[in-house]
Amino acid sequence: MIEGFHHVAVICGDYARSKAFYTEVLGLAILAETHRAERDSWKLDLALPGGGQIELFSFPAPPDRPDRPEAKGLRHLAFTVADVEAARDRLEAQGVAVEPIRTDALTGKRFTFFADPDGLPLELYER
Repeated sequence: MIEGFHHVAVICGDYARSKAFYTEVLGLAILAETHRAERDSWKLDLALPGGGQIELFSFPAPPDRPDRPEAKGLRHLAFTVADVEAARDRLEAQGVAVEPIRTDALTGKRFTFFADPDGLPLELYER
């Protein structure tokens, strides 16, 4: 039934700030950018390597996401990287706070977490 992963939709609080974060800090390419006047909303389609996408939405006055401890629903987004230390260093050089690198007890792979401008947990998981 399922043939692959298509996209994840993210609602942001400050469109310009989130657009800069996902394009300039994370380096995702813009596929399309659409202003939907009837909704006072922007939609930004961003390309992920391998064909997936992130759809970044803005809406007037969206509610804050639940804080930690974790709530039901989407837990985090995880991105594959070749070298978790190099990726962490790149993020930190751009002022992004990154948690200490840990090792997954089940796979032996290294990973770390950071957050987007709205506090959405993002993970870097070493290939």
